[in-house]
Amino acid sequence: MDIYVGNLPYTATEGDVSDLFAPYGPVERVKIITDRETGQSKGFAFVTLGDQTQLEAAIQALHEFEYNGRPLRVNASEPKENRPSGGGFGGGGYGGGGGGGGGGYKG
Repeated sequence: MDIYVGNLPYTATEGDVSDLFAPYGPVERVKIITDRETGQSKGFAFVTLGDQTQLEAAIQALHEFEYNGRPLRVNASEPKENRPSGGGFGGGGYGGGGGGGGGGYKG
């Protein structure tokens, strides 16, 4: 079960986040989301805990918890397929070219 953790300090490490969630059950995974180009933290992470009971306990205890001066936003993460899409840019590409030009020598 995944938990979204927002408003993290940009200096927080995966170890820091793991330590924060450890009292609620074994932390299976922590993924801090970073900028692709700079590698800098974007200030949020996903944490995987063992079961629903642990997930609910962690959310209850840590949502709005002040961590390094910042109130955390902690809630259950929605799977990608359940999130509304952000609108699409559609097809793109270049307009379809018409058929061939029939020219050429006919002698």
